[in-house]
Amino acid sequence: MEKIKIENLYKVFGKNTKRVFPLIEKNYDKEEILKKTGCTIGVNNVSFEVEDGEFFVVMGLSGSGKSTLIRCLNRLIKPTKGSVYIDGKDIAKCDEESLIEIRRKKMSMVFQNFALFPHRTILSNVEYGLEVQGIDEETRKEKSLEALNLVGLKDYASSKPDELSGGMQQRVGLARALATDPDILLMDEAFSALDPLIRKDMQDELLELQAKMKKTIVFITHDLNEALKLGDRIAIMKDGVIEQIGTPEEILTNPNSKYVKDFVEDVDRTKVLTASSIMQKPNALLDYKDGPNVAVRFMSEEGIASLYVVDKNRILKGIVKIEDATNLVKKQSKQINEIIDKDVPIVDKDTPMEDLLPMAKVAKYPLAVVNENNKLLGIIKRSTIIGGILGEEE
Repeated sequence: MEKIKIENLYKVFGKNTKRVFPLIEKNYDKEEILKKTGCTIGVNNVSFEVEDGEFFVVMGLSGSGKSTLIRCLNRLIKPTKGSVYIDGKDIAKCDEESLIEIRRKKMSMVFQNFALFPHRTILSNVEYGLEVQGIDEETRKEKSLEALNLVGLKDYASSKPDELSGGMQQRVGLARALATDPDILLMDEAFSALDPLIRKDMQDELLELQAKMKKTIVFITHDLNEALKLGDRIAIMKDGVIEQIGTPEEILTNPNSKYVKDFVEDVDRTKVLTASSIMQKPNALLDYKDGPNVAVRFMSEEGIASLYVVDKNRILKGIVKIEDATNLVKKQSKQINEIIDKDVPIVDKDTPMEDLLPMAKVAKYPLAVVNENNKLLGIIKRSTIIGGILGEEE
């Protein structure tokens, strides 16, 4: 179910912005429009939806329009044209009173600079949003301590911001946003000011929190690796336009423009691609109730030397080899379970490619991709993994 819906959104900075739109329709680019009108396009005809509980990342280089876009989502910047629906209500057109209510109750924002009050304690900083809402002191304290506990800073409630490291201060900013229990978290370059190691820790912590909270998150970044790590889906922006929206794997494996292709070419694919993106359907499967004659026939027809055995629910039972099945046929035995090798290497569909190659190197069979119930989803050959790393089709 959609939580946020953006329709034909534009933000143009400058005077007499109406004269910009005929030029946009004639496909003038951002620089040409600036020269002709003196107006700057921040967001250009953007449309997308964000599902309830989705981690949606908007990324692009400086000047791409990503920060302007996120500020249109809570109307810190008023759109020039278009709609921003939050739970079906268009905040681009709602009155000031309704807008304040939506900001206080439905969404919170975490900025790049920590924006903490230096004279307040950490607890008091976290309480601020609740204080603005008019929540009583006891409830404010309770909710703020819960939020600090979520980010691992409950023991620092009495400290002042200058007593905390940069990463800890950013966690305070996150706790302040969480204290109001918003449906939507807007995060604008939230980790950009942090050192690389602290930044990685914050990314991991945010993913852990999101697994518990299931908030709808719109996260802005200029770092592709961060986007690939965090996002359920990613929107890549350039000059106010969204070039592509897709999952990390879709962005990596099917870039739909030269700009996106150039953007992703240096990414370490092994850290992003998973088993589900490179697995193949097995050529043939043997039902657990079938006998060795059927097994030999299947393998002969398919030109393969081994065959996966599953039950009627496609639960993996093991694998049989053609030489073992042939020997059973000679013995006139019908018990296929006698020759099933249960020592089959299995992986989860979300296993990163970087973890697959070491397993494939020592495995005597292709890797079997299974779900939590051991249902066979697909298989991965060693050559497929190498092809995935190189970005080639097998």
